[in-house]
Amino acid sequence: MSTKRILFLGGTGVISSACVARAVQAGYDVTVLNRGGSSAKRPLPEGVRELTADLRDAASVDAALRRSGSGSGSDASGREFDVVCQFFAFTPDHVQADLDRFDGRVGQYVFISSASAYQKPPARLPITESTPLRNPFWQYSRDKIACEDVLVGAYRERGFPATIVRPSHTYDRTLIPTTGGWTDLARLRAGKPVVVHGDGTSLWTLTHARDFAVAFEGLLGNPAAIGEAFTITGDHTPTWNQIYGWLADALGVEADLVHVASETISAVRPEWGPGLVGDKAHSVVFDTAKVRALVPAFETTVTFDEGAREIVEWYEQHPSEQIVDPAADAAFDRLVEFARRA
Repeated sequence: MSTKRILFLGGTGVISSACVARAVQAGYDVTVLNRGGSSAKRPLPEGVRELTADLRDAASVDAALRRSGSGSGSDASGREFDVVCQFFAFTPDHVQADLDRFDGRVGQYVFISSASAYQKPPARLPITESTPLRNPFWQYSRDKIACEDVLVGAYRERGFPATIVRPSHTYDRTLIPTTGGWTDLARLRAGKPVVVHGDGTSLWTLTHARDFAVAFEGLLGNPAAIGEAFTITGDHTPTWNQIYGWLADALGVEADLVHVASETISAVRPEWGPGLVGDKAHSVVFDTAKVRALVPAFETTVTFDEGAREIVEWYEQHPSEQIVDPAADAAFDRLVEFARRA
């Protein structure tokens, strides 16, 4: 059996880097194409072929693929791949550019969508692949839905071999899943109150990137995945109070949590609004039976009590990443003052 040739568009992000590592472990011939090459935070494994191009510049991408060496090589796009994994498409024109480039020349095209595209607020739980796609609060989610529409149309009209993957909140040791990121941890460490949206009791699904990668790799080159959409999340659904509490435990401090309505937080920091009101403010629990049926090895092996310790350890080893956002810190102070006056 020949080795699967996998092209990752992107490849050094939180999710994609874990998937690249898993694909290498599986013995695939892996190529990563992005504009920045290897990331200092998440270096590429040995043996990965790196191509450099601006993913928003069609000529740049085509030239990089021509330089990649083997393949049919006679047309403008160069090398052929068994699977193309698109981690860096956010609008329909990004997906259309891939269709123009890879249609008829790839065995499977895997598009990373988002579980935030599912109906918000959800009418019922758990969320499944049949839950409607509708998010009136967040443009990012609506754009992902529009990307999916392009791919579904291409599959229906001419059999383009698309697979859609919808992750929810996926993290690794470098990504703090709270609204303020390191600013929240700095406040915890300093004994300052930390703002939690709502009453902190809504359920939130957190998935470690290493776990996600198991399910993702199991879909690559799988004919049963063609024309299908899959939710890939773990089954670990802590409350936000627990999430902040575990981060405080990992820091060795007590958490002083102040609860503020998501709409109030959005009024103070409008840029936080879509991700809160359009996603984090709602309890989200997912049924992932569909992907587990194809990838029985997929399971939650890292819960966030462990993940929080991993995050804190990494940041303590990388003090240059301990960046406090002064504007966010000031906004949190305002929100705490507002909540305590109320």
